[in-house]
Amino acid sequence: MSFVKYSEFVQEGDVVIIFIGHDSMMPIKVESGAQTQTRYGAIRHSSDLIGQKFGSKVTCSKGGWVYVLHPTPELWTVNLPHRTQILYTTDIANITLMLDLKPGSIVCESGTGSGSLSHAILRTIAPSGHLHTVEFHAQRAEKAAQEFRDHKVAHMVTVRNQDVCKEGFGVVGIADAVFLDIPSPWEAITHAKRAFKRKGGRLCSFSPCIEQVQRTCEVLLDQGFQEIHTLEVLQRMHDVRSVTLPLPDFGSEEGGLDSAKMIFDPPSEEVPSSANAGYPAVICRTATPPREMAGHTGYLTFASKPRD
Repeated sequence: MSFVKYSEFVQEGDVVIIFIGHDSMMPIKVESGAQTQTRYGAIRHSSDLIGQKFGSKVTCSKGGWVYVLHPTPELWTVNLPHRTQILYTTDIANITLMLDLKPGSIVCESGTGSGSLSHAILRTIAPSGHLHTVEFHAQRAEKAAQEFRDHKVAHMVTVRNQDVCKEGFGVVGIADAVFLDIPSPWEAITHAKRAFKRKGGRLCSFSPCIEQVQRTCEVLLDQGFQEIHTLEVLQRMHDVRSVTLPLPDFGSEEGGLDSAKMIFDPPSEEVPSSANAGYPAVICRTATPPREMAGHTGYLTFASKPRD
């Protein structure tokens, strides 16, 4: 098992995602002789997991069942242990696209945090790329390095425990892209510029406050960066549900009520009219926007370093 290379069978030492329901999943490390408790009973690693195909349906000790899924960056994002606030798929998708990441890219990142973005970057730049990630907090850096080893991607990533604003990324002249998720990204711009290759590259800074964005953009301009722009990504989920709509009788002209019913796809079921309306009604499927939605997560500021 590797987060950047798919396997068919579960082996000892693998990290797997136990799918209990759409709102309930858990990551576990497979160990011979171990057990994992769920609300449907125990999962015995030796008999229920090791040797099974990823995607298998596993029956627990109480008779309920779960699915055993191969880990992916998307599944890890919604299941990882939170050591910091993390980036989610909506922002991650834009970051990997706008930084022009591809197999073989060399990326510098700070800070590592809980590793949500790191795993997505590693899959995108595999198999020949490399990630240099910097984490200021020693315990978080150590934990991230251990997770990369557990997830079989340690050969693609170098973890450094240092202050990127004072010591930089530990590399010079090799990066195709730089990502910053730190409280004062403007203090790391000069180090990011030194990390880039001579041919230039793309930079992204994630900040929750517009004041951080303003100071970062000022320094980017002073350092000669170009194509500077900031965007905010908002995700709006629509709910698909059945609704009852009245159908007025427009009279006996050609088409009439029968024609009006044909606008619904799939064919709708006519229901009795209400006592007050006096008209027949149909039940149809429709999408409705949410009454409430998650709003601001942060601002993504992108810029390009010109060729030297």
